[in-house]
Amino acid sequence: MVNFGVLLALEALQRDADPKKYEGMEAMRFRKISFLASKSAVAQEARSILVRSYGDVPPSQADVIVALGGDGFMLSTLHSTQLLPAPVYGMNRGTVGFLMNEYGEKDLMDRLEAAEEAMIHPLRMKAHCVDGRVIEALAINEVSLLRQGPQAAKLRILVDGRERMPELVCDGALLATPAGSTAYNYSAHGQILPISAEILALTAMAAFRPRRWRGALLPITANVRFEVLEAEKRPVQAVADGNEAETVEWVEIESAPEVTHRLLFDPEHGLEERLIREQFF
Repeated sequence: MVNFGVLLALEALQRDADPKKYEGMEAMRFRKISFLASKSAVAQEARSILVRSYGDVPPSQADVIVALGGDGFMLSTLHSTQLLPAPVYGMNRGTVGFLMNEYGEKDLMDRLEAAEEAMIHPLRMKAHCVDGRVIEALAINEVSLLRQGPQAAKLRILVDGRERMPELVCDGALLATPAGSTAYNYSAHGQILPISAEILALTAMAAFRPRRWRGALLPITANVRFEVLEAEKRPVQAVADGNEAETVEWVEIESAPEVTHRLLFDPEHGLEERLIREQFF
């Protein structure tokens, strides 16, 4: 494994010996990299190769974090490093890679320097369960409500305290961020949102009544409350990026602007371009 401290010391000696060669390096944004990888064999192998080439430091000491895996691992990385100042640059070593850049072992430092930054804010979920538990979680993609049993869910929907739908009979519903609008939301025939749009997508899944209601677009400042009708007879679970709350009575969701995730993308392959491109497949 590369000793990053030794590399920096050698670089300092070389800089003193040939200062012209190192002109401009002081302006580099990313000198120290932390490589994180999913548990898959291909991701772990990629990490070993990159660490040998570029060194490795703990996430808390890094200028940039490179995540190796798929979109699921990227979401996990963003959640686990949200209190750190370093942005996250993903390289696809998984199945789905919408949030990831193309994997490559060469010229990584140049790619990082040229990368464009996108900032996203998650949703905050507060779920009250039938047994009295209150579960709170953040969701970068979406918060979804899904029926747990064979019977359809019955949901009452309020936006900013005002009832908007007294009863939605469905398999479930979700509220998605712009970054998450191409994930579960899109599979449920929800609207794809531009990353810069201050809008949330409220989407119904297999709505039975009103049969043709697909959802709504809401301002990002909206507070959305789902109340589960007949909660014990028709149990519903709430899920925020994999964090589950079983048999909920009600769920409140709103944006968390105080939490910012910084993602890096290769030029001309940023999140905005990907969102547009996804709509033409």
